Amino acid sequence: MAFPHRPDAPELPDFSMLKRLARDQLIYLLEQQHEVDKLYKVENKPALSSSEQLCFLVRPRIKNMRYIASLVNADKMAGRTRKYKVIFSPQKFYACEMVLEEEGVYGDVSCDEWAFSLLPLDVDLLSMELPEFFRDYFLEGDQRWINTLAQALHLLSTLYGPFPNCYGIGRCAKMSYELWKRLEEEEDGETKGRRPEIGHIFLLDRDVDFVTALCSQVVYEGLVDDTFRIKCGSVDFGPEVTSSDKSLKVLLNAEDKVFNEIRNEHFSNVFGFLSQKARNLQAQYDRRRGMDIKQMKNFVSQELKGLKQEHRLLSLHIGACESIMKKKTKQDFQELIKTEHALLEGFNIRESTSYIEEHIDRQVSPIESLRLMCLLSITENGLIPKDYRSLKTQYLQSYGPEHLLTFSNLRRAGLLTEQAPGDTLTAVESKVSKLVTDKAAGKITDAFSSLAKRSNFRAISKKLNLIPRVDGEYDLKVPRDMAYVFSGAYVPLSCRIIEQVLERRGWQGLDEVVRLLNCSELAFTDMTKDDKASSESLRLILVVFLGGCTFSEISALRFLGRGYRFIFLTTAVTNSARLMEAMSEVKA
Repeated sequence: MAFPHRPDAPELPDFSMLKRLARDQLIYLLEQQHEVDKLYKVENKPALSSSEQLCFLVRPRIKNMRYIASLVNADKMAGRTRKYKVIFSPQKFYACEMVLEEEGVYGDVSCDEWAFSLLPLDVDLLSMELPEFFRDYFLEGDQRWINTLAQALHLLSTLYGPFPNCYGIGRCAKMSYELWKRLEEEEDGETKGRRPEIGHIFLLDRDVDFVTALCSQVVYEGLVDDTFRIKCGSVDFGPEVTSSDKSLKVLLNAEDKVFNEIRNEHFSNVFGFLSQKARNLQAQYDRRRGMDIKQMKNFVSQELKGLKQEHRLLSLHIGACESIMKKKTKQDFQELIKTEHALLEGFNIRESTSYIEEHIDRQVSPIESLRLMCLLSITENGLIPKDYRSLKTQYLQSYGPEHLLTFSNLRRAGLLTEQAPGDTLTAVESKVSKLVTDKAAGKITDAFSSLAKRSNFRAISKKLNLIPRVDGEYDLKVPRDMAYVFSGAYVPLSCRIIEQVLERRGWQGLDEVVRLLNCSELAFTDMTKDDKASSESLRLILVVFLGGCTFSEISALRFLGRGYRFIFLTTAVTNSARLMEAMSEVKA
């Protein structure tokens, strides 16, 4: 559903400026290197070119450097002399230059940087396209991307004015905010005197809410992502969708009028909408009958092209829905959703555990089985030792012992933990939580860290009323709250936190929630009185997800609206499968 905004809803900023800036900088970098005739993707086959110069546009990754070094060394062995240029995006890392030096090619390669950190995927969605951010920070503790994020926030405040109201929660959010503010202080003059275009900014760590990211998505855009994988705002629809022998890459954004009307809709409503749309379209085509020559001429010149385009898009989305239905029916999707809802509500835990065991034994999917185990663990504040050992043993027997390191990763990240004997949220655990949120957190052992990462989901759920109490059946056609994105069973925790903080203009009255989230020292508010901020800008909110956000969260916040409009900035769009793959040591 394209949620109707009130007539007085604020207009969104124009993010095309970001694209223009990035394009101009890249053109400048390429013009410095004469006769660049082709850019090579280093993931592809070896670069075959007769050119005397090679230019590589790459992410700053070690494997990319080793690949480029192998090409340079191969040319050396063949006695060929060329010029090589490596352009790093979004920034250059010292570790990459060290690899080039170790491989003996640093002197042969010139390095540059393309600071393209913000990609506008839609009118209200910006992505840094850094899927590695989640694993690097939340598992490895690698803080290298925090500077990239701070620079991106600084760029936004430079282009669109200062943010009068800042809120955040999580260690990464706090570090990014502090570094961003230091950059603002160093270049104090850039935003001074500017009228703010965006009134609020909210920074939120992914590990504050793992539950939402682990749930199956049921809004149309989320299901398309789960089924076909949306990449950089586009999706590859195969022959089963296009009804031809070819695949088709389709851009999914607000310009696709059919998609824009169903993207936030619960999947149960999508077929009905598309059927009505098809009937309306047919009625418009049927208007041709009885037209005179002049009317037909106007119809062909003004309407026919648009109708054909709409017909093409309608066919694609009907094909996508049919494909999703086939796959979900095969996977017994309803039973899966029922189990997830039971876990969220805390009912029938034994039956849910049995379902997960059966899922593992049938070898349905290693990623799906891991996801369900993590959801059980987080909602139950860790697994009891007997269940943990049993599920882990069954998993390794079904999918192979090579997954053993994955369990270690999940434990370190707090996604799949084991309760200690008699383990509950005690005063001791609360003290450990305070220790871990101290600035010297890095010196505390993993054992204490994992203890403090206990989710306390049940207590948080009660405090924030995440499980709606509904008399009768939840009406998904006319949703009453954000819970519709999970069939009325659960309000996304991340979205509820944002809603509550915006209502209270800060964290007042949420002390207990913050404590249960193990973020006592990591929730912050910075409000500055800005007389230049218009009432329109104060109803625009930029939400920054560090570690990825899901399309379900985006849909929920679009629904929240209430005179506000949300803009989303994420390190990458994620879902449950991507989350599990990031933690896995067994690559597909």
